[in-house]
Amino acid sequence: MTAVTDEDQGNSTTETGGPKEKEKENEEARSKDGRWDDGLIARRAAAADPRGDSGTGHSRTDRGARDSADPSGLTDPSDPSAPADAPPDEDDVRPQVEAYGPSGGPLPTRLDALRELVGLSRARLDRDTLAEAGRVLDEAAARQRLSSRHTVVAIAGATGSGKSTLFNALAGTQISDTGLRRPTTSQPIACSWTDGAAGLLDRLAIPGRLRRRPHPGPAAFDEALQGLVLVDLPDHDSAATAHRDQVDRVLALVDAVIWVVDPEKYADAALHERYLRPLAGHAEVTFVVLNQIDRLPGEAADLVLDDLRRLLDEDGMALGEHGEPGATVMSLSALTGDGVPELREMVGRFVQDRTAATRRLSADVDAAAARLRPVYVAEGRPGLGERAREEFTDRLAEAVGAAAAGQAAEREWRRNAGRACGTPWLRLWRWYESRGLPGSLDRMGQALAPPEEESTARQRVEQAVRTVADDASAGLPAPWAQAVREAAFTGAKGLPEALDDLAAKAAAGGGSAKGSGGSGRFGTASGRGPATGVALGGRPAKPPRPKWWPAAVLAQVSMTLLQVFGGLWLLGQIVGVLEPGLVVPALIMLAGVVGGPLVEWSCAAAIRGPARRYGQDAERRLREAAAGCGRARVLDPVSAELARYREVRERYVAVTEFSTTGQ
Repeated sequence: MTAVTDEDQGNSTTETGGPKEKEKENEEARSKDGRWDDGLIARRAAAADPRGDSGTGHSRTDRGARDSADPSGLTDPSDPSAPADAPPDEDDVRPQVEAYGPSGGPLPTRLDALRELVGLSRARLDRDTLAEAGRVLDEAAARQRLSSRHTVVAIAGATGSGKSTLFNALAGTQISDTGLRRPTTSQPIACSWTDGAAGLLDRLAIPGRLRRRPHPGPAAFDEALQGLVLVDLPDHDSAATAHRDQVDRVLALVDAVIWVVDPEKYADAALHERYLRPLAGHAEVTFVVLNQIDRLPGEAADLVLDDLRRLLDEDGMALGEHGEPGATVMSLSALTGDGVPELREMVGRFVQDRTAATRRLSADVDAAAARLRPVYVAEGRPGLGERAREEFTDRLAEAVGAAAAGQAAEREWRRNAGRACGTPWLRLWRWYESRGLPGSLDRMGQALAPPEEESTARQRVEQAVRTVADDASAGLPAPWAQAVREAAFTGAKGLPEALDDLAAKAAAGGGSAKGSGGSGRFGTASGRGPATGVALGGRPAKPPRPKWWPAAVLAQVSMTLLQVFGGLWLLGQIVGVLEPGLVVPALIMLAGVVGGPLVEWSCAAAIRGPARRYGQDAERRLREAAAGCGRARVLDPVSAELARYREVRERYVAVTEFSTTGQ
């Protein structure tokens, strides 16, 4: 079977100039059973056509007659084969056309937001990620500097689809070569209806020798086409790589594109996967034309057109149906002129609308924003909540041993109270114990922190930093999550030492300093002089004495004196110096012996509340010191990164807020 394309028919008709030669080619294109065989849908339609060869043979002629008699004036009245008085047929199925609906948007605001977004993101995103957005900004700036009165429309299609024939039909003259040789079009050819498009053609890199003007005639003087720049592209499926590269380059720069497909290759995967599907967001500046419908029998053109719409819908391309904005889809025959006036009329309205460039740039912004969505849109609402901050503070407080320090401060308060208010004999024993035993509490308080405790404390700090970094970066896009983690880990360097120093200063605020210059919990020398106090893990600072302590000490001294006085009185009676009388000195001595422990017990009961408050105050100071240090070194840098992300997120929302494609 010989496949006859639209351009082939145009070439042979030009050479022979008679209908008999054309009918001969049509007969050769038939299969053995007299049916057309132009693809799956066409074959199904032919198999279902009950009219046979006779119905197929005159379907085109009947349609031409009906079109010429159509009072709408959309058909070509110059067609000599159309009878002027042919009655309309009620069964006529005209090519369905989806009109193009205009829409606008605040493009300058979106471009400014995209420019700010790229500027704010350069330090966090790699160059390749922002390359497409930068290209869109450059192309938008270049297009806005050029003529706004012109609309650049490219005609693209596969080999043999008849795009050059359609180009010539719209221009009203033979500008682009058509023929059997493939590929016929090797370089883009431009046809401009009005002057002032030189800058646009220079941007497309179309040389002067390939720039044309329409032939003087109805097409050239059509008011609706004034401002149109029509570009005929090479075949997008050409075997020559340079041709495909030119197609890709020009398609990225034109304001709109007319895709020409034929009944054989309208479902070609190369067209849908490489062009239509990626450019689905550009539906409002896209025309999809099913050419060569004169080769289809009966209702096959409508079936193929419906199948083409289905494929476009699967590609995600919106169709301009029911007045909604979207791609214009129609069928025609560039060779016979059937449907060409309708296309010319729609292109004229499209050109006179003067919004094609804005729509194209808006669609480009939408496409760039869609590519950037994974690096800007987070899952959920990332950030640092109060709970995460409190947990971080708790972990740091645990790492520096704030609770243990508070308990030590409480014990120190009790110990000092016992020393001040206890009986002399008990105080003497405790002094002896502290001086005589190497493992006493005082010596343990002055000892260095064990290496295991230092390691555990550092691990707790590192764990706290990792946890807060993970909480803050949860749900963030990968680049911003990485930036948050880096800010947390960078600020955590030297955090144990800083915690040690601040804990020492907080401990010094509770009373007079020992000034021993001991070692801290993290193994750092935190003693800085007599006034800096003792670091965490060393001996706590000596707590202040309450005002009632002197009275308690005086009472304890009185009890001691009673014991001494009663004892000396009894001793004098024993040696015979004093007169015998054991009751009075025994009672005096017993009062001192019982009163001393009673005073000590009363003081111990009285100091429980103040000791507990003193310990809680010491724990609070260390906790605040740890929280302040962690906030300055970790939380604030993390919050700054999150604020930066929220700023770029707001810019991204401004870019996508007025999207016309829903991307």
